[in-house]
Amino acid sequence: MRLAFWLAFSSFHFMVNLSMTSRERLLAAMQHQPVDHIPCSFMMFKGLWSRSNTYLEFIQKQMELGLDVCVELPPRQPGIVSDSYNLHGLPVKYHDAVTVEEWKESQPDSRWPILIKEYNTPGGCLRVEVNKDSEWPYGDHVPFLDDYVINRSRKFLIEEYSDLEALQYLLVPPGAEEVVDFKQDSQTAIDFAREHDLLLSGGWGVGADLIGWIFGLENMIFAAYDQAGLIKDLLGIIDRWNRSRMKVVLEAGVDLYIKRAWYENCDFWTPDKWREFIFPILKSDVELAHQRGALFGYLITSRCMPLLEMIAEAGVDVVIGVDPRVWDLKRAKEILSGEVCLWGGVNGHLTIEQGTPEAVSEEVHDVLKLFGGSSGFILSPVDNVRILNEVSETNIQILIHEWNKSYSQ
Repeated sequence: MRLAFWLAFSSFHFMVNLSMTSRERLLAAMQHQPVDHIPCSFMMFKGLWSRSNTYLEFIQKQMELGLDVCVELPPRQPGIVSDSYNLHGLPVKYHDAVTVEEWKESQPDSRWPILIKEYNTPGGCLRVEVNKDSEWPYGDHVPFLDDYVINRSRKFLIEEYSDLEALQYLLVPPGAEEVVDFKQDSQTAIDFAREHDLLLSGGWGVGADLIGWIFGLENMIFAAYDQAGLIKDLLGIIDRWNRSRMKVVLEAGVDLYIKRAWYENCDFWTPDKWREFIFPILKSDVELAHQRGALFGYLITSRCMPLLEMIAEAGVDVVIGVDPRVWDLKRAKEILSGEVCLWGGVNGHLTIEQGTPEAVSEEVHDVLKLFGGSSGFILSPVDNVRILNEVSETNIQILIHEWNKSYSQ
């Protein structure tokens, strides 16, 4: 089944006479211009990525499936997990004066061993304490920016206003050496994208998601009301750091800049608070991307229907992560039609990884029927296909078949 899966579609892309290149199709869709057919580009494809030896092999395998592939900068090589693994993009560098200590303790009030990490900076010491439970994947190490830290922290890195000075020594803008490394690491991927006319994307930017990693999501919710000044200053530090990284990526000539915003939805922000805290920064990010000739993608997968009009007002070009299980797709299309492209339409975990072929076919058929005949939509599982086995490989085959059928008839 697995061999047949990869071979069955490896030649399909070359059997169909397409009038647009993959890059042209994606750019047209995101700008609401006519397309020869709806593009299909997987947001994330960890299952395939983990089976690839290099990043370019990962890209080539997607091309063989006939997908509209995005080449992401900087490229992430398979199997490498960094200290800021959940934040794609440039490596995170500390100030040269920062030293780090880590150790493990046992305490009577804790069911699990406690991992402790201290960052000693010229602005003070920052300390994080994490319960090392049975699902902790990092041994005795505590990464800096990672989702696993959020619900296991006994003490978050940032607790009060006085911690912000030290934080700035951990969020240091890229230096000349990092910029040179980025350019060297990215050049092969850039050349490959240009040779095959593939869309070049870059990022990821970050805002409130980083607050979740270092301050805690519940703390963020309450502090937006009780300590608004702290949250605004924290977001300001993150924003200045993020924009310094953003400029480096934009200078590489990417077509699309992506900002992750999983923790910028209505699970954590009311629409009023979102406008107060998130909107001004998002609007500035979009303006910077547009000034540098790139489109702007906002990666937010749930609980954002009340935010859609403000997202459009901010100038976002494409919302990435349109999950049919949690979005009202018809309403989203009505609100954003002609203004913001929608990227998604199929649930990755429940439908692709666990669903029946009939369920996949129905979900793909329904979303293509809704968006067929119009631009402003990109088909993808949301937000990832992490597992490749007989079920998921069959379902990916069904998804691609239904997509191909929609424009080849």
